[in-house]
Amino acid sequence: MSSNTPFQGKCIIFSAPSGAGKTTIVRSLLDRDMGLEFSISATSRAPRSIEREGKDYHYLSVEEFKAKVQAEEFVEWEEVYENQFYGTLKSEIERIWKAGKHVIFDVDVDGGLSLKQFFGEQALAIFVQAPSINHLKKRLEGRSTETPESIERRIGKAAYELAQAPKFDKILVNDNLEKAKEDAFNMVSEFLAI
Repeated sequence: MSSNTPFQGKCIIFSAPSGAGKTTIVRSLLDRDMGLEFSISATSRAPRSIEREGKDYHYLSVEEFKAKVQAEEFVEWEEVYENQFYGTLKSEIERIWKAGKHVIFDVDVDGGLSLKQFFGEQALAIFVQAPSINHLKKRLEGRSTETPESIERRIGKAAYELAQAPKFDKILVNDNLEKAKEDAFNMVSEFLAI
């Protein structure tokens, strides 16, 4: 990160297997006045029909993504599936800190652990856990954006991701969404000391 960023904010990292509810929880925190701004990840995957450039993701071609990796423009990145890259651009963190805000991330488990390692004590890493794999599968099936193949791929990855939960600072069980939102608010408020 560049040293000319005047404000060195904190980072709140939410990670979970697909379907655990992390995005809904993150959105609920952004709706509250906590000084948080969402870090928009970069990806090489195609946008879903409801997604918009610069709002949901920064969409890059595989070639553009690889060029930014070579130029060391990412805090963290990974190839989640073949030729499907995700990452956090350094410029995105600097943009948010320059605005005097704290960064909130909604990333997969490996990305969350990479961010936790990069930011150290500056970060709070929260793992959102659904009550069971079966709950995850039902939530994914409820999305109109997932194919049966993508659901099976995501469920297959979930067992590995669940095993990573102890590496996070906090585990937030989402078996009641409203309670999980409130628990998340309390965890983040305590960390930011607001």
